[in-house]
Amino acid sequence: MDGSFLSTLLMQAQVEIVKIHMQARSPFLSLTASLFALAVLSGCDSKQPQTSTVAESINSTAVQQIASLEVQNPSDFSRPDQPLLLPFTDLGITAAEATALVVMQQEHLIPSQLIDHSGDGEKDTLYLHLSMAAAERQQLQVLQDPIRFRQQAWPARTQAEISHKVGGEWQGAKYHGGDFVNVTELTAPEQYTDHSEWIRYEGPGIESDRVGYRIYLDWRNGFDIFGKKTQQLVLQDVGQDGYQSYHAMADWGMDILKVGLTLGAGGYGFWDGEQVQLVSEVGQHSARIHESGPLYSGMQIHYQDWQIAGKTLDLTANFSMTPGSRLVHTRLELSESLPHMAIGLVKHPGTEVIHGPQEITGHAWTYVATWGDQSLAGDQLGMALLFKRSTRLQQTEDEHNLVSLIRVPDQRMEYYFLAAWQGEPGGIQSKDEFVAYLDQQIEALTLTPRVRLNTALTDALVQQPLTAERALDWSERLAASEMIRQTPYYRYGGWDFERRRPATWEYTTGLLLQAYDDLFELRPNAEWQQVIVDVVDSFITEQGDIHTYDIKKYNIDSINTGLILLRHYLRDAKPHHRQALDLLRQQLAEHPRTADGAFWHKQVYPHQLWLDGVYMGMPFLAYYSSEFEDGKALKEVVKEFELVYQLLRDPATGLYYHAWDEGRQQVWADPETGLSPHFWGRGLGWLTMALVDVLDYIPAEQTELREPLLHMISDLAATLARYQDSESGTWFQILDQPEATGNYLEASASAMFTYFYAKALNQGYLPQQYRDTALKAYQGLLQEFVLVHPDDSISFVNTVQVAGLGFGRDGSYQYYMSEPVFRNDAKANSPFIMAGVQIARLLGIDH
Repeated sequence: MDGSFLSTLLMQAQVEIVKIHMQARSPFLSLTASLFALAVLSGCDSKQPQTSTVAESINSTAVQQIASLEVQNPSDFSRPDQPLLLPFTDLGITAAEATALVVMQQEHLIPSQLIDHSGDGEKDTLYLHLSMAAAERQQLQVLQDPIRFRQQAWPARTQAEISHKVGGEWQGAKYHGGDFVNVTELTAPEQYTDHSEWIRYEGPGIESDRVGYRIYLDWRNGFDIFGKKTQQLVLQDVGQDGYQSYHAMADWGMDILKVGLTLGAGGYGFWDGEQVQLVSEVGQHSARIHESGPLYSGMQIHYQDWQIAGKTLDLTANFSMTPGSRLVHTRLELSESLPHMAIGLVKHPGTEVIHGPQEITGHAWTYVATWGDQSLAGDQLGMALLFKRSTRLQQTEDEHNLVSLIRVPDQRMEYYFLAAWQGEPGGIQSKDEFVAYLDQQIEALTLTPRVRLNTALTDALVQQPLTAERALDWSERLAASEMIRQTPYYRYGGWDFERRRPATWEYTTGLLLQAYDDLFELRPNAEWQQVIVDVVDSFITEQGDIHTYDIKKYNIDSINTGLILLRHYLRDAKPHHRQALDLLRQQLAEHPRTADGAFWHKQVYPHQLWLDGVYMGMPFLAYYSSEFEDGKALKEVVKEFELVYQLLRDPATGLYYHAWDEGRQQVWADPETGLSPHFWGRGLGWLTMALVDVLDYIPAEQTELREPLLHMISDLAATLARYQDSESGTWFQILDQPEATGNYLEASASAMFTYFYAKALNQGYLPQQYRDTALKAYQGLLQEFVLVHPDDSISFVNTVQVAGLGFGRDGSYQYYMSEPVFRNDAKANSPFIMAGVQIARLLGIDH
């Protein structure tokens, strides 16, 4: 068979594979079809030895690659017990398909477990247990391999259990006789209370190879610690002979905490203004063990009809532990809202209170802890609560507890508690050791592993040849996914799921609606147009005011949504919409500025020029002025870009610093230049988008005004091409430090730069030599950041949620690494949708 015919046949086979995949929505069927086609084709080449039959090739599909991933430790210290969760939906498979998953590093099995992470009774996640050296990258494969799956026998390093007596009888509030039997679910009977001798050690227990905990399943709801002198699992033997045995030192250890009527080692309740109210007045307690090792254990307690704060509500608590860790991940969910939950530690004399760092980003983890002579074994014990800094409303205390009041913005919250006992094998011996340990724990929680994930389901689609129609398909697919997840909820009175707060008039709302509007031009869809109308109209009052907007904050971020309002107004001119537009224009007229005339970022960020703000304010100002002022503000708009070029551009690299402080007073500002220290990807992304968008509103004949912007576009195109990752075609979070520990390919900046190149090419601002740069960047967006889920929705991943300066954000490299890495953030999804529209135009779709 000649080569040309073979190539043609291969292409035809690939087309059929895609068709099968699209119909079946199954990576297994797609992979089977791929292997079948390749087997047929290999048999057609007479020059290749035929060592296997087609049937044998089909049988080999018992081992199927589901995904490959790269995992990086973002810290300069080792993480010997690093957990990693991969939801089945991210892997592109359903729960029914996730039957025999194994994880390989070359030929070595990586410890893993199929788990029910949500606690709803169904397996939903692949748990990986990694051992990672400092800054190490690991290449892993997720396979469906029934043989290796059956061969896995990981040592049990965690467990959860609950046990109660059977075969005896109740006599009042005590249970007499009988034997303990472990169960997976238990609901305490009405007569059950403390010391009823029905539940072994009085509640459910959970442990790792480091430490164990129990939670009283009665009105006390205290959290207690089993200090362990061994790394073996011990809960199964604790309390079998009665309540007193674990209060004395045994070979395995003992109960080491005096809890009393307190929160104990990390319990929860409600702060009434003077003291903690425990979760005591409850109609019914239930406990369920949904995972018990070997690597991940999880349990759930459900409190029905909790009487608190004048309400009757349900509380569900999920707890989990992983090997080598002292931490218990605690997730609470309320059936009704409360202003806070109180979490805390028992106060004992002879202990010292330790507070974790506070001058950090609100998304970073911190702690409050105690250390000292508080162990019932007569030695040192440390306890700690770990939480995100911004979630704590107040730190207080009552007679018995140190108390942290934690926000519950959407009736959900999470935190960790831990205990470190001096008597455990290799136990922490001093306060200094304890603080060093806690600092590593909060860094590990804040700097999550960097993950690049490729799945068979996603690859089957993203590796198809790129055409204009396919680019639009991807934009439409993400827009459709967001219509389910978020977009309609951006309306006034709705909920911002990303920020976990009520929807407000802010730039992310406007940005996503602009993306829908751009897409609508090439893919008309009444649903897209209606959601724009619904969300925009919901914020504008009949008097022309804007709900949640306050002009006196002089926040330039608030201006951006005016762009979609103006587009909407020009299609349907309503007087109160024009009044709202005039209000935004008034802000820019009054907005405080630097001595040279650059707009401050916000009133609360005085004398500061940020890259972000150029996009937030200048396209709107140019658009408004061109429509209603005969362009009188266009010189002002161009001046803002010229000041950014003069003040923020680094001549050595051609990159732009994130911000500049005219007063040289900010902690992040260089005392001589006033500049922040790093080149942040999305900050520069905002500038590039602003450049190509503003030119839409400056008439072509005004060449003198356009020339500085065109020069910046040309200069940035050459600069960004030098910093584009040669392998992926995308860009890093910190643009000029690709090899720095923890740095990662970042989705929002990459999407913005792709939009910049494609639109600049479409508008004739750049020569065609950049066409390949734009197409490589767009293909990189698909391969690096798109995940296709089994329900045909998609996600856009690896976006830094936010990055700013001041208020605990010091502008250091470590700071930029510490901000959470999110998915489906409007700051990335919107430019991706918009980039797809521009790529479609670049590839020749009809305008």
